[in-house]
Amino acid sequence: MSSFLKQQLAVFCLAVALTGCQSYQPAPLNSTVHAEKWHARSPSDENVREFASRIGTTVARQSLFNPDDGITLSEGKVVALVYNADLRIARLKAGVAQATAEYAGEWDNPELILSVQKVTESVPDPWVIGSALSLTIPVSGRLNIEKLRANAETDSKLAMVAEDEWQTLADLAKVWLEWSANRLRLEENERLIASLNVILKTTEKLAEAGELSRTESSLFKVEQASRMADVASLRGRVDEQEKEIRALMGLSPSASIKLIPSFDVSAHSESAQLVDSNLTIVRLQSEYEVAELSLRREIRKQYPDIQLGPQFEKDQGQSKIGLAGGIPIPIFNSNKGGIATARAERELARATFEQALEKAQARLAVLDSRLENVRFRRQLLNESVVPLLDQQIEDAQNLLEIGEGNSLILLESLIRAHETKLDLIEARLEESVTLSETRHLRGPASFAATNL
Repeated sequence: MSSFLKQQLAVFCLAVALTGCQSYQPAPLNSTVHAEKWHARSPSDENVREFASRIGTTVARQSLFNPDDGITLSEGKVVALVYNADLRIARLKAGVAQATAEYAGEWDNPELILSVQKVTESVPDPWVIGSALSLTIPVSGRLNIEKLRANAETDSKLAMVAEDEWQTLADLAKVWLEWSANRLRLEENERLIASLNVILKTTEKLAEAGELSRTESSLFKVEQASRMADVASLRGRVDEQEKEIRALMGLSPSASIKLIPSFDVSAHSESAQLVDSNLTIVRLQSEYEVAELSLRREIRKQYPDIQLGPQFEKDQGQSKIGLAGGIPIPIFNSNKGGIATARAERELARATFEQALEKAQARLAVLDSRLENVRFRRQLLNESVVPLLDQQIEDAQNLLEIGEGNSLILLESLIRAHETKLDLIEARLEESVTLSETRHLRGPASFAATNL
């Protein structure tokens, strides 16, 4: 092989070596190690405390973060932002978009072409050697738009992370409120059983003295057994919801924590417009921007980029040097398919945004009406029904103890009072859930994707 050919091969090898290829490092899965880390997680971990102090008095934190004396709903939200598994996946997906955007819009790599031919006939210099370096010069401007689109895609993914975080906090609040209500229902049933235990002693004495029939006395035992079954069911539901709360916080079922029941929901801001604060609508706006830039990119692809580069050839001992270039001619295909698809996707993004805005506004009106009604119902139960029933029970117990009352009236009064208190718990829960959903729908005054 001639020295020139060797030089050409050396140049080619050097070009390949200078590409700066990265090496592969295996990272096998290890479920055992992950399980150990998961079970070791605690709300008192340093990274949770550091994050709580960093976010200050913003979302999910209304007081000093101190999970050692029990975890409140606001403290649980901080833990969920740090450990929730779904949020970890959402942030990693956003990281993929960020990695893509970092290198988007760069020029295509130059292409080195080398051809070696040998003349089969006997000639003094049988080698025909050619080489060319081809560069794609992006005169169409598509690379700039590609960079803008990649950045918009990153913003869209970050908006999706913020939306997922806000939804996770709303899901946690809903389960927490329902768990708190079930705790109160459990306590109310236990109080009823305790009251029935006291009354049973009186009714049994009256039955033995012949002042009360055994049939009436047994009704209290039947009611007590029924409420004990309710207690067993409620304890199961409370236990399930505690585990669901742990899962939303990203903690293991066996994590040593104490949850504090609460119906408190922080007030929402009504000053901001839904289009600016609702995180789903904000995310859809960013997705529409991506669709806009996608259409701009496809339109720019109509205009071809120039391929240009130096060319060298040696043929039978004669050297030639020149310039080779090319440009596609958009006659048969001027990217009509890509443009049509991008245009249709932009219209879909517009319709999706408008639909979400309509649904949010309609849902907000429903929630406002529901909140007004449930507050009126709770006030009526608190101020009128409960006091009357409490007085009726007291009067019936006093009469029964002196043998002048009707046990069935007392039992009916106890049941009515119990059901009314359960209605009161239900009204309090509905009010808190409605407030929480309204807050979620209106969105935060300021809420960006968490940077852990």
